Amino acid sequence: EAKERGLHRCVVPGENRREAQLVEGMKVFGVTELSEVVRLLRGETLDETDAGETSVEGEQEELPDFADLHGQLLGRRACEIAVSGMHNLLMIGPPGAGKTMIAMRIPSILPPLLPEEELELRKIYSVGGEPYDVAHVHRPFRAPHHTISVQGMAGGGAVPKPGEISLAHKGVLFLDELPEFRKETLEVLRQPLEEKRVRLVRLQGSCEYPADFMLVAAMNPCKCGYYPDMQRCRCTGAELARYLGKISQPLLDRIDICVETPQVSFRELAAGGREETSEEIRRRVAAAREIQAKRYRMETFSCNGQIPASRIREFCKLSGAQEERMEQAYQRFGWTARSYHKLLRVARTLADMEQEAEILDRHLSEALCYRSVDRKYWERA
Repeated sequence: EAKERGLHRCVVPGENRREAQLVEGMKVFGVTELSEVVRLLRGETLDETDAGETSVEGEQEELPDFADLHGQLLGRRACEIAVSGMHNLLMIGPPGAGKTMIAMRIPSILPPLLPEEELELRKIYSVGGEPYDVAHVHRPFRAPHHTISVQGMAGGGAVPKPGEISLAHKGVLFLDELPEFRKETLEVLRQPLEEKRVRLVRLQGSCEYPADFMLVAAMNPCKCGYYPDMQRCRCTGAELARYLGKISQPLLDRIDICVETPQVSFRELAAGGREETSEEIRRRVAAAREIQAKRYRMETFSCNGQIPASRIREFCKLSGAQEERMEQAYQRFGWTARSYHKLLRVARTLADMEQEAEILDRHLSEALCYRSVDRKYWERA
């Protein structure tokens, strides 16, 4: 704010000096006593050792690594695609299959924060009154409990504060046990997922917070957790419909990738051997993100998952034969325009991951697989 007002020097508490230095072109003084402010006003130099600066560096938090995860190749693949293009992801599988373990490892393959992103995040957390000491290291990973209220998710209060969807800005919002969330709490996600911001209207006025996050969700296929294995599932048709009905079709349309995570076999667990590390995956993610950054350098968005519907044909071009095939699939599966655009965005990311200039048939086929899993469950319900 000071910089926008044409000021180039500011005095802050010593503990906030490093955070304030994120603003380029500002001379920042950190002080612990008013006498130090007087010395500055007199034109005296202030030795930084007297400024009471407290470092927030510390040791970097060690994140869970994909190398610790055995099996679940499809889940790994889905996470890499989702992060490469900033796509929303839903994992469906029985209890103990490793859905939460997979999600907890996503932060380890996210690209590092850009300076402007870090500054924006610190603004959000400052307004929310929450510390964010590791903002300069990791992107946000928010995992609210399913009992969270609408206000806790979207933000609000007598003095409006950002909710979880804004605290996850430029990072991940992870919703475990998705159907256990209140339906009204889930529905509040719909607009921010499209517009990348949330608007709060109160008697005292209105405010708007950014909400550009990647949604990652996990759920059991039914209340007991074992559908469609009818040897183990004990849910009636009505119970299944009631359970899956908590997730509305408009919310499902905003999911780009849906995958099943089956139980890991004993052979996979006992095999040992070397699993691919997060560092290896992160390098591929960085390469795909770099391609997108160059393509969208003149745009207001930077990832495939953010391509506006009006620009889909420009950035996700298909051949005549591919369009005919997609038209057949569109009619057969009864897609909405939104779900079809999601498929094309994922196909564009798959092409970027292989450094292909054009979307090929195999990219469309794989993207189509990620749009068919949800129908397997919700159509039967």
